[in-house]
Amino acid sequence: MGFYNKNKLVQYLQKPAEEFSKEDIIKYIKEHQIEMLNFRYVAEDGKLKTLNFVFSDYQHLDQILSTGERVDGSSLFSFMDSGSSDLYVIPRYKTAFLNPFSEQQALDMLCSFYDHKGEPLAIAPEYILQKAHRQFKKSTGFSFKALGELEYYVMADKEDLYPATDQKGYHTSAPFTNWEHLRTEAIRLISECGGRVKYGHSEVGNFTTENEFFEQHEIEFLPVNVEDTADQLVIAKWILRMLGQKYGVRISFAPKISVGKAGSGLHIHMMLEKDGENKMVENDILSITAKKMIAGLLHMAGALTAFGNTIPTSYLRLVPHQEAPTNICWGDRNRSVLVRVPLGWLGAGNMINHANPNALQKTPNAASKQTVEFRAGDGSADIYEFLAGLIIAAEYGILQPDSLEKAESLYVDVNIFEKEHMAKAEKLASLPTSCWESADCLQKQRKLFEANGIFPANKIDHAISKLKSYEDEYLSEELYGNVDAIKELVEKHLHCK
Repeated sequence: MGFYNKNKLVQYLQKPAEEFSKEDIIKYIKEHQIEMLNFRYVAEDGKLKTLNFVFSDYQHLDQILSTGERVDGSSLFSFMDSGSSDLYVIPRYKTAFLNPFSEQQALDMLCSFYDHKGEPLAIAPEYILQKAHRQFKKSTGFSFKALGELEYYVMADKEDLYPATDQKGYHTSAPFTNWEHLRTEAIRLISECGGRVKYGHSEVGNFTTENEFFEQHEIEFLPVNVEDTADQLVIAKWILRMLGQKYGVRISFAPKISVGKAGSGLHIHMMLEKDGENKMVENDILSITAKKMIAGLLHMAGALTAFGNTIPTSYLRLVPHQEAPTNICWGDRNRSVLVRVPLGWLGAGNMINHANPNALQKTPNAASKQTVEFRAGDGSADIYEFLAGLIIAAEYGILQPDSLEKAESLYVDVNIFEKEHMAKAEKLASLPTSCWESADCLQKQRKLFEANGIFPANKIDHAISKLKSYEDEYLSEELYGNVDAIKELVEKHLHCK
């Protein structure tokens, strides 16, 4: 275990992170002469916050790890009353990692928020996700696993030595991609900080302006328990931005950098698990439960954009012919749909022997890798709340008696962006085209999010108010052909979440 897991604490303690105790953390700090402890947490703006500790002795360290610290909640959550806003931040030991950027040795941990009574803070993003997953397990009997495809742009000084072909950057190798080394360094550091990385590659988007080069990349993760999915994505975004600072380039997860060029999404793959087995397939085909889950995702798709597409430029990405969804439908291996069922190695077990005819071997019965992919989200997503929303939508679909019929009615097996299939596309409902419409969709379905106390009413109120505040109902028409206005809007939202 220690050899394969890159987290230095896992290697040293020889136990999985889920089993870390306070004594383990203190032991590691003592043995490695760690000088600083950093608490990290995600509040309203979606970015990591930091509280630094230099402990005076080990009794002080024990106290920090046992009781956490106070913070000003009204500065972290704008809709909290400043008259009663003291909160506690309490570390989650399993998230501990050695900070790869600190000049002095520092150990970092993610924290959870608690109120003045010592109860979990109802509006805290990580607690909303915990509540959603707990309710899902209770009502369906399944565990919810997920992985993210984290797309981003590197923006650097123009490089002409090995110019790339415009919008043809998919899986390009160095030297025709300039920032592969940043991506591979990020993968290594994310792994050392506890992330379960599947792979990384360059993406479609690359283009140049007069003075600047834009290069798109992606890091994809392995499926893990959904709470860990959120933690890993947040840490990965922080690591990428820190590397951008190190190399003097800008890293952006913004959904749109330039009109007509590939935008960056945050695709989420999901799977249901029971007794350690993937339940997305039955007899080598997509299971009934998986199809019902898809129906729930489609039913709540418009409202989900309130958490997955939270800025005006989100809706410059959700347009036809950019491999981003616009219509509410699903299909197999189809990149024009909202929910895609990707290849899952079903019935394809002998490929290795065909590729290696001189080294024939018995192919093991590998566990199913089948997932379904929700393709609308982007880098502006409130990651914890977006994942919580996906869980709620999946639960809704699984529990509704007519979900299978709804799923079958929304299945498409063609590229709906092609002219000959436009009639089919016109019969399908569309995703919102603005933050304003997204807020309206959330308002209509807010009771589904508020059920079982998962999303507090004031959190939904705040999300709607924030989306409406952009006043972008007619933004697409106002921006049409106005290059300077589009550029200004993109720059304003370049460092979302």
